[in-house]
Amino acid sequence: MKKFGLCLAGGLAALILLHSIGPMVGLLVSLVLLYFIFRQFLKTDSIAWKIGLVIIGLIVLSSTIHHIPALIGVAAAYVLYLVYKEWNKTKKAPKDKGKDPFVNFEKQWNEFKK
Repeated sequence: MKKFGLCLAGGLAALILLHSIGPMVGLLVSLVLLYFIFRQFLKTDSIAWKIGLVIIGLIVLSSTIHHIPALIGVAAAYVLYLVYKEWNKTKKAPKDKGKDPFVNFEKQWNEFKK
């Protein structure tokens, strides 16, 4: 039953991820453009060029804000990663009672009391 739930969650996350690939690419491009515009803004000394970069930056920022729903796709990718990690988790073997030191201690304590 656990595998069915993991399969269902993974399938849903994969569908959401595939649906939001376009906005995720747009968000990535917008963020890269904003980064380079900001770096260029810090390098330049010209007031006119700084004003131009601010205007261009605001236009690109509006595009970035438009692509914010792509964060749902990022969350879906994270859920898909968690499902993959849980699916491949190996089950631990139960501990052998003969190797447990507390069991031996209890046996010795009972023998000591007699």
